[in-house]
Amino acid sequence: MMEIEVVQGDITQQDVDAVVNAANRAMRGGAGVDGAIHRAGGPAVLEDCRRRFPHGLATGDAGWTTAGELPARWVIHVVGPNRTAGETDRSLLTSCYRRALEVADELGARSVAFPLVSAGAYGWPLEDAADAAVETLRSTPTSVELARIVAFGRSAYEVVVGRV
Repeated sequence: MMEIEVVQGDITQQDVDAVVNAANRAMRGGAGVDGAIHRAGGPAVLEDCRRRFPHGLATGDAGWTTAGELPARWVIHVVGPNRTAGETDRSLLTSCYRRALEVADELGARSVAFPLVSAGAYGWPLEDAADAAVETLRSTPTSVELARIVAFGRSAYEVVVGRV
């Protein structure tokens, strides 16, 4: 059974097999978690994104690249729904977590750090984003042994830790 833990901190500093990136469809870097991962991972992450995802990635899907200079070995990129742009289908959000675990299993990753996908600039309500993360991580069969939810800020941490 997978352990779910919650920490407050910086996802780019997590010493795990894979970190999950809340990416945009273009897969070329951006703001928030995406920008932080690309900055900390260095140019190798973007180069691998361009090579592996020349046409980007669909909302709700996941794919992996090198982690470059990050402590992790891989970055698992997911594209969450952009609620501020009218994407309100919650199944696209839960698909991000499910697909990330599937990709982690393909890679043989045993520890994975997750942000709260779509809860930042994409405008998904924090409480529901936390519920979607925890519910999906608990219900998805996987060989991952540790799922670490990395909350950015104290308020996000408080919301998530109350659900685990």
